[in-house]
Amino acid sequence: MSDSVSRGRGSADGSTGANGRNADPLGRIRPRGVVPTGRWTGMAALALLPVGLGVLLRHPPLLLVGALGVAFAAYARGDSAPDIDVTIERDLSDPTPDPGEEVTVTLRVRNEGDGVLPDLRLVDGVPAALATDAPARLGTALRPGRTATVSYRVTAIRGVHEWDPVHVLARNPSGSRERDARMDAGGATTLRCTPELEASASLPLRGLTTVYSGRVPTDVGGSGIEFHSTREYRHGDPAKRVNWARYARSGELSTLEFREERAATVVVCIDAREEAYLAPDAESPNAVERSVEAASQAVPALLDSGDRVGVAAFGPGDCRLDPGVGDDHAARARELLATHPALAPTPTDERFLPTTWVRRFRRWLPADAQVLFCTPLPDDYAATVARRLDAYGHAVTVISPDSTADDTPGHRLAGIERANRLSRLRSAGIRVIDWGEESLATELERAAARWSR
Repeated sequence: MSDSVSRGRGSADGSTGANGRNADPLGRIRPRGVVPTGRWTGMAALALLPVGLGVLLRHPPLLLVGALGVAFAAYARGDSAPDIDVTIERDLSDPTPDPGEEVTVTLRVRNEGDGVLPDLRLVDGVPAALATDAPARLGTALRPGRTATVSYRVTAIRGVHEWDPVHVLARNPSGSRERDARMDAGGATTLRCTPELEASASLPLRGLTTVYSGRVPTDVGGSGIEFHSTREYRHGDPAKRVNWARYARSGELSTLEFREERAATVVVCIDAREEAYLAPDAESPNAVERSVEAASQAVPALLDSGDRVGVAAFGPGDCRLDPGVGDDHAARARELLATHPALAPTPTDERFLPTTWVRRFRRWLPADAQVLFCTPLPDDYAATVARRLDAYGHAVTVISPDSTADDTPGHRLAGIERANRLSRLRSAGIRVIDWGEESLATELERAAARWSR
């Protein structure tokens, strides 16, 4: 499946790239400092040809052209690269936008030196996760004391996005040599986008509960709403639970038992491995983004119901929030989902050992915790983790964003493999929500109706 859908990794240096992302591959391969451009390589030898022909044919104009070429080649060879004495300022129209808002980025460069910069080029270090509406680059000539400006817009998405240093190139007048540098820009360098947590439809939880009152029906008789059974009356039972109808018929006292409703402890776990950064096409959000969206709806819905909620990421980095309740806990969950590096919109290069992660996750997971596993099921290991956690007694529910496509045979094969994983999980007794293009609330309501039959 991994080779049949688009990855959420950027690919362009300052311009919009694959999946609307940007990257700076040029910065990884170009040497820094003074670099010969190679533009006039071989020009001296080429200029000697008309000189020789001019001497041989005794043709003065041809001889003059050759002499000019040799002179220019000598000039280009001796021409040095200019010093880069500039200051760069960056300004963001809104450093804390909401998701989807467009932010105008203005980059200003000022020549602080005494000489003219005849060929100055800049490429801004746009964060890899942000898409731009135009190339974030500038090419200009700049006299001493003058300022040049370039503006572009980025579309805000969840996370903390730090701009990389600006890639600066300054060439000499002949274009034979250039000075290559990375320079930090003054002003705003960070864009922080923290979406609000919005509850969707109530999540249908499984029967694993805590001792605290909540909304999850149990098989234990006691106080509640749904009728469970009747038992012999005991001294001290409340009068409202006495079966007065039976007392009227037979004169015997009995007490009504209702199905107790208790709270649950739920850990929302997001598959954030590199394998999970999948999207059906370049313009769609990847599966990790959709999983974070699902968690952002599930966490407030569970907290509103009185359940204890924790958050974790199945991926590189130690991303865990212990189960808790309350407004402060909701704020911490919101901050983690929005800004934790392990849940970044693009994958990291950090090494990840899934077996070690599972072992540590089990030690951290409370014994009475259910797991809401958000994963696109990109491989068999994700399904194995779900089955293993469920076998250890943690009731697992899988929310699986569908990131497959059907435009090529490879994509269709990846879709079939994912469907088989979903089927095997259901056969193992694990609840699975196959989240397609409809809203998550619609999928949850549909699943709740199916599971209640």
